[in-house]
Amino acid sequence: MRDTRSILVIRRDNIGDLVCTTPLLAALRSRFPQSWIGVLANSYNAPVLAGNPDVDAVFAYRKLKHLGKDESLIAALAGRAAMLWDLRRRRLDLAIIAAGELDTRGERFAKLLSPGRTVRSAPPAAGQHEVERTFTAARALGCEGPIPPMKVVPGALPEGRIRSAISKAGLKSPVIGVHISARREAQRWPAERFAHLVRTLRKLHGAATLLFWSPGGEDHPQHPGDDGKAKAVMDLVGGEAALLPCPTAALEDLIAGLAQCDAVVCSDGGAMHLAAALGKPVACFFGDSPVDRWRPWGVRHIVLQAPTRRVQDIPVEDAAGAVSQLLRG
Repeated sequence: MRDTRSILVIRRDNIGDLVCTTPLLAALRSRFPQSWIGVLANSYNAPVLAGNPDVDAVFAYRKLKHLGKDESLIAALAGRAAMLWDLRRRRLDLAIIAAGELDTRGERFAKLLSPGRTVRSAPPAAGQHEVERTFTAARALGCEGPIPPMKVVPGALPEGRIRSAISKAGLKSPVIGVHISARREAQRWPAERFAHLVRTLRKLHGAATLLFWSPGGEDHPQHPGDDGKAKAVMDLVGGEAALLPCPTAALEDLIAGLAQCDAVVCSDGGAMHLAAALGKPVACFFGDSPVDRWRPWGVRHIVLQAPTRRVQDIPVEDAAGAVSQLLRG
């Protein structure tokens, strides 16, 4: 292992999965301080690693399902082939496939790159968090000691923009980040309850709210958005609370916004893991996904899950009580 000069970690899936892989990257940097460490990701999750000091390079390709109607399939495939050829020329000493389930495409990529050795993180085990599961690859490579914390670095420019917007709006602490978007229907909370929660937190704690959502229309074929839901929340809140709308077209904007919050309310998903990596207390809605595997890692958090396993059945009072408990610390 002393001759391991170049390492590539393959993690091609969602935002939260890549966030949960950052402790593995930190351990690799500590174990192999002089080695080149790269990550093969996709264009959707790659911004998670912007500014990460444990990574020398990020190679991101665009998944075909994410192509817009005006984007060329041939150009996307050609760009992917050029990226893989560049990686193959590096004569990698080690490739790590960090995916939780069988990653057929990742296995194929690793084979094409012809590394000296390939290591895989273990499959999911009962009661095991995704961070712990991913970190099994580090253990196999001799990384000892506690698992490092997750790591996300806010960009200076987007963080400056959000701080300026907060200052101009006159928002005072505590600032609660409320993220209303969720990819799966079972994870979605209604606009009326979000508005009720914002008003309640204002009354209880004088809290200001940063309202985050994925911009766009809900009928977008590749990336459905929540512009309509956000408008409904803002209309229902009216002038009853200090609220700053924060549509996050870029992942960098979401990271910078979450970094300014004293606590975060969101559904299980990428935003939840980003908030945890930023050290924020989290009140999180869980539907039918396994809490043990996907709960916020390394921070104070309260999981809200209805007996029906549908987020829409979680009462506002439970969410407000969870945030109050987190603010009391």
